[in-house]
This record gives sequence, C-alpha cells and structure tokens, in this order.
Amino acid sequence: MIKVIFENENFVVCDKSALVLSVPARERDDARPCLGLDLQQKYQRSVFPVHRLDYEVSGLIIYALNSKAHKISQDWFLKKTISKRYEALTSVQDFSHWPEKVATERTIITSDIGQQFYWSTKIHRGKKRSFESEHGEWAETEAVIVNHEGSKLRWDLFPLTGKPHQLRLELARRGFPILGDKLYGSAIDNKQDGIALKAVELNLSNVDNKLGLPTRIFLK
Repeated sequence: MIKVIFENENFVVCDKSALVLSVPARERDDARPCLGLDLQQKYQRSVFPVHRLDYEVSGLIIYALNSKAHKISQDWFLKKTISKRYEALTSVQDFSHWPEKVATERTIITSDIGQQFYWSTKIHRGKKRSFESEHGEWAETEAVIVNHEGSKLRWDLFPLTGKPHQLRLELARRGFPILGDKLYGSAIDNKQDGIALKAVELNLSNVDNKLGLPTRIFLK
C-alpha cells in the first residue's frame, strides 16, 4: 500500500491510494487500511501528517518524519506556502442530483476547453458531508476545464484553502458531481475505486530549501 514518491530525513511524500485513510479513524474498531499507520510500521517511529486526503481520494500526501519537521510544516497550507493541483473527472453539467429546495449556483457553464473559474463559498462541515452555509468558513477554489472525454469532463482544480470536501462540494453544487462520488450526487457507484479525484502536483517552491524538498512533486 505504501507508494513513496520522495523521502529524506524530514519528510516522506506518498501516492495514497483511494479507499485508504490518511490518519487513523476516531473509532478504534475501524478496520479500514491507514497509510499513516503503515508508515509508522515502515519507519518504526511516529509520523505526522502535514495535510490529509479524504478516504475516497487518491494522490500526493506529505508526512513529517520527526517532530521538528512537523512543527515547521504545520502552517504551510494555512499560509499558502504550498499549493496543490488535483485532477477530477465529472459528468457534464446536470442538476438532477441536487434537491430543488436547496439553493445553489445554477449558472449554465458551456464547458469550453480552457475555461477558467474562481469559486468562493462559505462551507460548513456536517456529520457526513459539507454544505454551503452562512455560518461556514470561506473556501476558495480555482478550476480549469482541461478536456472532454465523451460525456465526461476532465478538470484541473487548485484549492486556495483547505476546507473539508471543498472540491467535491464546489463541483457538485454547480452540476458536476465527481464520478463515483455518490455522497455528492454522482450516479456512478465506484465502490472499488474511490472517486475520480486525485492530488497530482505539489508546488513546494516557497518552502525553505534547507529542508531538502524539491520545488515541485507531481504524478505522471
């Protein structure tokens, strides 16, 4: 399950598979596989997540290998020292999954290749999913339509903030549920493969180069 993309004495960057936890679940009897626990076994010491990916999401994730590195990295995403790019595959725009009585952004999007968007939404995390709420916190996302694949759309997504389920909600509420993401309205049930959302690039160019990290890490 461990797919190491980069490691040094301070950090390890892995390609997390979908349907794997980033850190242990709160419930002690949760038997789902956990990358963080597997890394602790591999290195025979504590590892510390610099950030997390949803259970259903795959891609690049960083862990600190010592407490000093963890302390240094704790506010990287808050201060936007690091930026991420995700790839997503969605259906074409369709609001049939969205309840009529629930307000959302219903602007018709023409799906032109290269079209760019900036989305800003107040998001609140509920027990199972996130939703738009005046009592939430601002989430900011940049998105680009990359390609058409039959009746599907390929996206590049750049979360400028790191709110729970941010990318999943932003696409779904605009009529583009991520394939396999039944929680947010996808008609495709992809139980064996998670959802079609993958963290594919980390921009580390603003990180102190004394830590030995490359300026950019990406999955081909």
